[in-house]
Amino acid sequence: MLIPFENLPLESKIWIYQSNRKFSDAEFAEIEAEVHSFLEQWEAHSVSLETGYQLKYNRFIIIAVNQEVQAATGCSIDKSVQFIQKLEQKYQVDLLDKMNVTFKNGEHIAHKSLIDFKKMAKEKAVTENTIVFNNLVNTIEEYNDSWEVPAMDSWHSRFF
Repeated sequence: MLIPFENLPLESKIWIYQSNRKFSDAEFAEIEAEVHSFLEQWEAHSVSLETGYQLKYNRFIIIAVNQEVQAATGCSIDKSVQFIQKLEQKYQVDLLDKMNVTFKNGEHIAHKSLIDFKKMAKEKAVTENTIVFNNLVNTIEEYNDSWEVPAMDSWHSRFF
């Protein structure tokens, strides 16, 4: 059952998928329709999952599940990963590589490999105050509090 993201409990489990490139507005509209369609029928053990989503900055797909109603299980999580892999193929992007860093560079959102980000930190091209996207958050509450934060307040702090 698809419900508005903001109506899900703060304890809801989330998964964040970041693209290695910005989607066009047309691509993002298509992706929204595909995510919407997938989540409407997503289930675990033949029980509909209470889900919601957000799409941000033409780059991020955030999917949430209210685990209090029905927990996402191994098979249902596998189905969601297969769905994300289909999006990767269709749009020729990388959504599953966790070894990349996305951060704000002024009003622009930049995407770099972890190695390049480390190098940028060493060269002071990014600082502890650079806003990074901490995609390791696990719940909507963590997402609200700790997703877009200065690097010093996330796991990225180890590079400074």
